Amino acid sequence: MFRRREQRSLRERVVAARRRQQERFAGKRNVTCNARMGTRDLKAFCALDEATLELLKMAMAELKLSARAYDRILKVARTIADLAGSDRLTSDHLSEAIQYRSLDRQLWA
Repeated sequence: MFRRREQRSLRERVVAARRRQQERFAGKRNVTCNARMGTRDLKAFCALDEATLELLKMAMAELKLSARAYDRILKVARTIADLAGSDRLTSDHLSEAIQYRSLDRQLWA
């Protein structure tokens, strides 16, 4: 019984996040979700405050990540924020995205 409610809640969060993305990119031809964002979209929709930007810079240096990884982390963080119903990226969203990236590197190393 509890599991069904949990699944329904998760499904509702995912549907709401997808709806947010569709609304965000409504006027864009080739962008339908966060994963398809280009550089301009990242700057527009993934703005970071100074402390969060410093966190990302530190992670980039310590994990020796590429510019491509930087973009991917921002896209994942934007998706995490969408799932949380947040309009802006926070250090919590970014930290979670960085964790996934470092976990991914550990699995493929």
